[in-house]
Amino acid sequence: MSYYEKLKALNIELPPVAAPAAAYVMYAQTGNTVFLSGHIAKKDGKPWVGQLGKDITTDEGKQAARAVAIDLIATLQAACGGDLNRVRRIVKVMSLVNSTPTFTEQHLVTNGASELFGEVFGEQGKHARSAFGVAQIPLGACVEIEMIAEIG
Repeated sequence: MSYYEKLKALNIELPPVAAPAAAYVMYAQTGNTVFLSGHIAKKDGKPWVGQLGKDITTDEGKQAARAVAIDLIATLQAACGGDLNRVRRIVKVMSLVNSTPTFTEQHLVTNGASELFGEVFGEQGKHARSAFGVAQIPLGACVEIEMIAEIG
């Protein structure tokens, strides 16, 4: 089953690639490695604002991370010249979770993205990962995730 068939089976339609919000590009490639800039969580087209441990639950944060993963896949498709089937491996994911000092479930929030990458890319979706709690994310978003992938 192709990655596109998996996306369709999951009822996921990739959104248009977002424009950079500051002085950077959405992705950069060197050799077969693509580095995707951090993407913030969005809900209904607007930043998904909130802080884990205060006004957003772990389950909501996990949904936000999944939404970020969908946006990252759309950007990865652009980096692949429009063909996701060029993806060889999701190599690394780094997740920043806007959270209170006492919140300790950043890893569970980030599972929302990691699990989706596994569902879409199978074995090639298994990746190294870091998940951090941070005091704030641009625009007040609850989650920001960046990714490194290998393409063919």
